[in-house]
Amino acid sequence: MALMITDECINCDVCEPECPNGAISQGDEIYVIDPALCTECVGHYETSQCVEVCPVDCIPFDPDHQETKDELMEKYKRLTAAEA
Repeated sequence: MALMITDECINCDVCEPECPNGAISQGDEIYVIDPALCTECVGHYETSQCVEVCPVDCIPFDPDHQETKDELMEKYKRLTAAEA
């Protein structure tokens, strides 16, 4: 399952540099997460780094993009293979 940023985001800029996949970017009003790039940090870290650093706890799971840990690992492998 990918993550999403809710409208409680205060645009503090701490989540974007933490994302190892570059899935987080500045949207029209708040930061957004590209579900095609979000692996919940599977393959990189034990926990989702954006969730760890968010001071307002506004990064829940995105119910519209449900994925298993195995699917997230496959996405991680595809994304990192493209970088190589």
